[in-house]
Amino acid sequence: MKENESKYQAPALDKGLDILEYLSSQSIPLSQTEIAIGIEKTPNEIYRMLMSLEGRGYILRDEVSGKYRLSLKLFYLSHRHSPMDELRKAAQFPLEELANTIRQSCHVSILYMNQVMVIIHAKSPGPIALSIEEGNLFPLPLTASGKVLLAFMPEAERSTTLKNNAIFKKYHKTQQEEFLTSLEDIQQTGSYLKNSDSVSGVTDISVPIGVSSNNGTIACLTISMLNALNTDKTIENDVILEEAYKCVKKIEQRIGV
Repeated sequence: MKENESKYQAPALDKGLDILEYLSSQSIPLSQTEIAIGIEKTPNEIYRMLMSLEGRGYILRDEVSGKYRLSLKLFYLSHRHSPMDELRKAAQFPLEELANTIRQSCHVSILYMNQVMVIIHAKSPGPIALSIEEGNLFPLPLTASGKVLLAFMPEAERSTTLKNNAIFKKYHKTQQEEFLTSLEDIQQTGSYLKNSDSVSGVTDISVPIGVSSNNGTIACLTISMLNALNTDKTIENDVILEEAYKCVKKIEQRIGV
């Protein structure tokens, strides 16, 4: 264990979090002994913590069986603040910093009602810039952001999403297969770089935010570059992609991913 990790360890807090996380992963109430076995502790080690969590209202104990289950308190706390608002706050400064560094507009999008929704946008500092309004919805299969969000979805979720997508359903079988192959390529490379399908004269660079093997990706960072801006300050695509990854890392650190 690293020295700084050992120095700031809080065993009681760790036990409390272990209990909450373990109960959240189980579908039925559990006894003190069952919880102890699940988190590799003895029943005596977790007794005081169970009493404390019960007293604070985080867990409930059945009067008959004496078994514990989570209360709705964590759910209530997590919904006091909108996850979207938290993501926007986390992304604002890194996104503005990225736009100033690469001198191109960029935005963060999420999946919403089988479409791509832009939740925050940072304008290029140059006199000519591509502007994408926050809150706008775009077709999922036709945007760089949508393709990246689809590429990093769990397979079952992606299949359901595409089956319900009007545009994808209109593709003939060969087009659908080609589209799915392109998603595999994005997943393997970890990014998307191609001329925009929606706007001529624009190149999109898009990378996922908060990728998880179980839950897909939280959001997507996309840089929309105007190809006509040929200036002395033009930055190569590979450098822009590197800066995009740095921006994503800052956002992920701010949201605790």
